[in-house]
Amino acid sequence: MSIQLNHTIVHSRDQQASAAFMAQILGRPAPTRFGPFHVVALDNGVSLDFLHHDTPEPQHYAFLISEAEFDAVYGRIRERDLPYWADPGRTQPGAINRHDGGRGVYFADPSGHFLEVITRPYGG
Repeated sequence: MSIQLNHTIVHSRDQQASAAFMAQILGRPAPTRFGPFHVVALDNGVSLDFLHHDTPEPQHYAFLISEAEFDAVYGRIRERDLPYWADPGRTQPGAINRHDGGRGVYFADPSGHFLEVITRPYGG
């Protein structure tokens, strides 16, 4: 059996809002409930399980997506007038990166997690 990531818990001040934000921005189906979690399913069998936490420690979540999906996600970021950056240090606001011949962008979710979408793995 190979080792695969199955799910991760995402602590959120408002788990319902954060899960809905993630699903909407990534173009995923609406979150489902499983016990205390709001679950966002991804295409590769991994799920993001959102759980309430009063003071979540910001984390980084990066998603590898297609060029067409990037266009859609980037469009939703801009439609919502969300701040975004080309770099994790937030020194290049309002820009995307073009590392390794792909495109990438960073933005924050409602709980302060730093999200990233890329079209090519870095270092490829």
